[in-house]
Amino acid sequence: GLLRSDSIPEVGEDAAATVGMAETLSEEEQDELRKELAKVEEEIQTLSQVLAAKEKHLAEIKRKLGINSLQELRQNITKSWQDVTSTTAYKKTSETLSQAGQKASAAFSSVGSVITKKFEDVRNSPTFKSFEEKVESLKSKVGGSKAAGGDFGEVLNSAANASATETIAEQTQEETH
Repeated sequence: GLLRSDSIPEVGEDAAATVGMAETLSEEEQDELRKELAKVEEEIQTLSQVLAAKEKHLAEIKRKLGINSLQELRQNITKSWQDVTSTTAYKKTSETLSQAGQKASAAFSSVGSVITKKFEDVRNSPTFKSFEEKVESLKSKVGGSKAAGGDFGEVLNSAANASATETIAEQTQEETH
């Protein structure tokens, strides 16, 4: 009796299939199944009531402890984040990103060194030296008794000031004539 070739209809299957199956059962088997059906339905109802009572009790305990939905959500997120960070995939990704960051930092550092070296090369080039000498010459002509020398920034500032002074002097002469 336990191994039957008849399939048990799923919920929602048409009534014709159910009627066809009921015809193959004896009156005694049908009565027994009806009793079992009533018993299972009663157990489900009892379990639903017990579950509802347990959920109510749980809510009361949480209320007394001051636990609210927002706190639960935070705890769930924190736990989920801890679960994620403990996974092998996260650890490998984190290591890879860390290594990539270190390599990028080293690359930027070397680029900075290269740029500094290029500026030094330009400053030591004959063309730049010639330009610097011309600016020094201009400075000594414009600046008068000041000693030549100083760094390039000072020379440029002096040249700019001298040029501005010449412009003001020219404007003053034009206004007085």
